[in-house]
Amino acid sequence: MTKSVVDVGSRGAAFDPAIPVPSATAWFDYAIDAWQRSILTLDVLRQRGNNAEEYNARIAPNVLTFGAELILDGRTLERPVNYMLVRIKTETPPDPSKRPFIIFDPRAGHGPGIGGMKNDSQIGEVVKAGHPCYFVGFLPNPTETQTIEDVCEAEAIFVRKVVELHPKSDMKPCLIGNCQAGWQIMMMSAIWPEPVGPILIAGTPLSYWAGVRGKNPLRYLGGVLGGTWMTALAGDLGNGIFDGAHLISNFESMNPANTYWSKLYNVYSKVDTEAPRYLEFEKWWGSPVLLRAREMQAIADQLFVGNELTAGGIQTRRGMRVDLRNIKSPIIVMCSWGDDITPPQQALGWVLDLYEKDSDINESGQTIVYTLHQSIGHLGIFVSGKVATKEHSEFTTCMDMIDLMPPGLYEAVITEAEGEENADLIGGKYLFKLQPRTLADIKALGHNNEEDQRQFATMRAVSEANLGLYRTFMAPMVKAMTSEQTASALRKTHPSRVQVEMFSDKNPAMGMVQKAAEQVSADRRPVAPDNPFLEMEKATSEAIVKFWDTYAQMRDAATENFFTAIYGSPLVQAMAGMRSDKAVSSKTAQHDLMREMAGRQHEAELLSKRDQGGWVAACLRGIFYVRGRGAGADERGLNLLREISAEVPKGERIGFSAFREVLRDQAELMRRDPQEALAAIPRLLPEDPSARAEKLEIVSRLVRARGALDDAATERMAEVTDLFGLNAVTSLPRKRLSA
Repeated sequence: MTKSVVDVGSRGAAFDPAIPVPSATAWFDYAIDAWQRSILTLDVLRQRGNNAEEYNARIAPNVLTFGAELILDGRTLERPVNYMLVRIKTETPPDPSKRPFIIFDPRAGHGPGIGGMKNDSQIGEVVKAGHPCYFVGFLPNPTETQTIEDVCEAEAIFVRKVVELHPKSDMKPCLIGNCQAGWQIMMMSAIWPEPVGPILIAGTPLSYWAGVRGKNPLRYLGGVLGGTWMTALAGDLGNGIFDGAHLISNFESMNPANTYWSKLYNVYSKVDTEAPRYLEFEKWWGSPVLLRAREMQAIADQLFVGNELTAGGIQTRRGMRVDLRNIKSPIIVMCSWGDDITPPQQALGWVLDLYEKDSDINESGQTIVYTLHQSIGHLGIFVSGKVATKEHSEFTTCMDMIDLMPPGLYEAVITEAEGEENADLIGGKYLFKLQPRTLADIKALGHNNEEDQRQFATMRAVSEANLGLYRTFMAPMVKAMTSEQTASALRKTHPSRVQVEMFSDKNPAMGMVQKAAEQVSADRRPVAPDNPFLEMEKATSEAIVKFWDTYAQMRDAATENFFTAIYGSPLVQAMAGMRSDKAVSSKTAQHDLMREMAGRQHEAELLSKRDQGGWVAACLRGIFYVRGRGAGADERGLNLLREISAEVPKGERIGFSAFREVLRDQAELMRRDPQEALAAIPRLLPEDPSARAEKLEIVSRLVRARGALDDAATERMAEVTDLFGLNAVTSLPRKRLSA
């Protein structure tokens, strides 16, 4: 069909009848809908303000969906802190033999409860799996004297208390730390490693300088501000208190499109359905808490600008160096490419800082597991229901498997279970795998070169100088002009609080909004989805988002260029004491003579165990040999192991902790001297041929849990059969497993 174009005048304009002209009715319908949405959005903001007033009036505000009972109040400890340990209440009592979980909430400006804000959450998945669940939250106001170390000590006391409460469980508690809470429990576990089980840290920065050029602008923030002197200024203006609202503002500045437009427009455009989700989230996001100025200063100096955690530069008041290599429990790192607050490089760069070779991880006895989400943002890692029902659910279910893994570096890969062999050994619709990785895989994510390290080291030196100048010349005047009244006034007038309070019922102008919203709801007239003016509105919104995104890109590029120009200057570097002829390596961890001596002693003790461990050790050596080094593991092996354990006579069973110890010893023996370890197998087995056949069947079933063996593995299985003193006929696997 040919379009007809009609000339409409001497100006040359044309009219195309194929393009519909919006009618007056369409405009009228859109105008009514837009006006109604405006009223309803204002009412949502009014509810947000009222919710904040009610929330902040509580003694112990939180956004937990689950009921809880107080176990330990940190304010009663010898060194009091504002943290508390509570037990999550459940309708069905948890299994007392299962591993307890403790979720630690981040204290990074916001209040507690984010790990259990809804049923599909970290706490929700732990409860669904039948584990005892505990939560460590905090009060909005810190105690007078608390420090970061005091909080670490309190958390260690909490963990020991949970161990004490679960004598029927043979497994140490799993600790889950979100964001700031992650590095907090890592420090605690490095100082008090004994009571700690697996540690899962989500969206946690540990290597604070790490990143790649052209991205990750937040790591430059301390440098462009001249270091941490402004942190000290904020603490002095707060009369010894640092306002968490400053941290929230920093987070919001990272994504101006969302802060200044998308978040509120999303409510406005979907006001009929979006209000409950928005109000639930804002109750947590819009209620800042307070920190002691000394706490925040230590965080800024030692971590974000100083980058001293992985360098072992932090010492306790007793003179102990905080060394993350002291942690012997498995460490699980959850990070995402969509996280602009804690990019994967900052979440995983500490592995490169601590270890030079892959074998160093094994020598240190650490099991490190990481998983990389492709798109979820920082908060989504521990807030998103989709992440909770997939990643957190799988980690909860497979935590025992991770705890049993030999030392090394692994990536957790979660795939659809459909079509997998031995599907009856898979717990749900996903298959959880642990695949071996190397330091090269971490380096491939992106890391600093020597020049980058020199620039950040220069920033640290400049920060120390500026902080010294501030404390010498400015701080006395600031403190003299500050009182509790002025500090309180500054907190009340912070934009983060004002924008919430101004829309609450405290504002007399909002009195008519509620009535208007009720009238609108009673006669709601939503516009048709294909209304042309609604489409224009959406297009305008997209243009606004694009504008802010472009601004953010330009700002971030300018920030990086400014940082590089200042701290990359040879003059500034020389004045900061950075010698141009001295390499600044990313390897910050130093050799520890005591650690090396302990390592040699451990090796001698290990080699003496070649003829120890009985048939369990013999089976494990056979499994490691057949599957081969670097084969990884998945949940089918763990679930089959549980089945086999139930079949073993009670007199021959060993507890989880003892089995873990034997398994890790056998893995290490097979890594160090596989020939001698295999040669000892006959000496570990019972004399009775039928008993040997039963043990060999266990090996056969377990090595086939993930599917059929390839030719090389089949040959190794034949060798193991010979070591058991049997022939292949006696070692046929059960029909339910792959042949």
